[in-house]
Amino acid sequence: MPGQKILCVAEKPAIAKAVAQHLAGGQVTTHPIRGNQYVKNYEFDYNFRQWGNCSVTMTSVLGHLTGLDFDPKYKSWKSCHPRELFDANTVTTIDKDKKSVAENIQQQARHARVLFIWTDCDREGEHIGGEVRDQAKKGNPNIIVKRARFSNTEKAHVVQAAQSPIDMDECQVNAVAARIELDLRIGASFTRLQCLELQRLSETLHDQTISYGSCQFPTLGFVVDRYNRVRNFKPETFWLIKLTHTRDKIKVNFNWQRVHLFDRAAVTIIFEACLDDKLATVTKVQKKPTSKWRPLPLTTVELQKQGSRFLCMTSHQVMAVAEKLYQKGFISYPRTETDQFPREFGFEALIQRQTQDNSWGQFAQGLINGGFHTPRSGSHNDQAHPPIHPVNYAAASALDQNEKKVYEFVVRRFLACCSEDAKGEATDIEVRWGSETFHTHGLLVLQRNYLDVYPYDKWESSQQLPAYTVGETFKPTEANMVDGKTTAPGYLTEPELITLMDANGIGTDATMAEHIAKIKDRAYVDTRPRSGGGRNSVQEFIPTTLGVALIEGYDNVGLDVSVSKPFLRKEMELKMKAICEGRRSKTEVVQESLDQYREVFVKTNSQIGALRDAVTKYVVNGGRG
Repeated sequence: MPGQKILCVAEKPAIAKAVAQHLAGGQVTTHPIRGNQYVKNYEFDYNFRQWGNCSVTMTSVLGHLTGLDFDPKYKSWKSCHPRELFDANTVTTIDKDKKSVAENIQQQARHARVLFIWTDCDREGEHIGGEVRDQAKKGNPNIIVKRARFSNTEKAHVVQAAQSPIDMDECQVNAVAARIELDLRIGASFTRLQCLELQRLSETLHDQTISYGSCQFPTLGFVVDRYNRVRNFKPETFWLIKLTHTRDKIKVNFNWQRVHLFDRAAVTIIFEACLDDKLATVTKVQKKPTSKWRPLPLTTVELQKQGSRFLCMTSHQVMAVAEKLYQKGFISYPRTETDQFPREFGFEALIQRQTQDNSWGQFAQGLINGGFHTPRSGSHNDQAHPPIHPVNYAAASALDQNEKKVYEFVVRRFLACCSEDAKGEATDIEVRWGSETFHTHGLLVLQRNYLDVYPYDKWESSQQLPAYTVGETFKPTEANMVDGKTTAPGYLTEPELITLMDANGIGTDATMAEHIAKIKDRAYVDTRPRSGGGRNSVQEFIPTTLGVALIEGYDNVGLDVSVSKPFLRKEMELKMKAICEGRRSKTEVVQESLDQYREVFVKTNSQIGALRDAVTKYVVNGGRG
């Protein structure tokens, strides 16, 4: 007979169901909860190593259970000056549609000895676990609290997690609580100021929420900065020397070592001096083995970048689909900074599951038959989750169109990691003509290896170069002085934007896609396919007149550190990390960050005319400058 009762709580209904099925071995009773159609209670018996044979209730929440809001007296936007929101009283709230979920946890906890939390093993999941614990303790103040550490919903992995409970990480809970409070106070104060001051300037803005976010604005700033560089670009004429030589019916183009110069007279003098020398001399012929490295194991940032580049999806769509694939048990947890597999990782079983596929099954079999190479290790390890990888085989019929694309990318990336670098032979030839050096490069791909399964990388043999020997001379077949013009950079693409956000510490790997989606939702930017890219072209970002106006307006306020630049938010993210590592307290970080942003707010409020002028110039007068 089972002894004590254990209450298990997952972050999402799909995870609760998967864990219950794995632990129950089919002997599970399902009960709906009153007031919510999505959350179920699963009851079964299970023998835990730590607690013995127990009666288990497995249930879930639906993401965050609680929210932080201002005291109801601040609800009206005109109830106080926006600056007062930096210090206004806050209350923890539970949305109406989640009250039944909270009550279910309280009720189930009353008779339980242990609360076993199965929320996602990241910072946000830890905070959700804290919310669950708080509700459970309302029902049973003496309940023991543990959490499961897991990265996927595969049965053996779930059983291992069930047998190895760990303590919750209060530092991570506090870091998220700090972030939630800062986002509320900073976002609400600036958003109210912007709306109250700017909505009245134009009919088009009257009903528009002109929101502010400390990640949102630096993200928009990157887009506007590139837009301005493109708009302000002035092409310059340059000149260069082209040298060609035909041998064995092969036309070889030699590139000038100086590339090009902007002084026509100087290039003319150099070119005429070269013409005086009738023959060019071969000064270097080098053939050497070369490789194209297989990709590193897959992180969240890399999945978002490559997904938006190759899959015709936004980073937000890619992450939503990856989350679904994780919940269905097909891939590992899709939020990870780690690009190195642990030493004891079980590659063979995972590769074996992919051998049945019609597209990459043969390649996977080749790895099993001796082609396997231990994946390269990158320099990042978040100590929480392994790199993203396939867990179970998913037949194409089990997936929708977008799921197929993301799943295929994850599988191909994993198999490519476990393969061998592509091998080739590079040929470099240098010639001296007059006082100038010219060179050409050839590549012969000898073994494609990982490229056979990973079509997202390109590495092609160039035209075969004819034989040259050092010291020989030849008469150039053709030599010309030609001109050209510098070209503007392209508008920012989503992979480029994610790279900038990652390098500048804007958001976390899990939230970058949300910040990008937010500036689109707020009509601060539009997207369009990059011209000349064909049907599968990558999207590029163009700021709207409002987006340009907001960034220019804030820049004109004359802040010491502009809110359109990443520095303030990057500093805040570093402080969150310090809380996670136990080096700083939540209270001091919140106070310090609020003091910094309050200073920015006061200056913005006193110079609000600069923001109004920019919005009038671009939005009201209908020009981008």
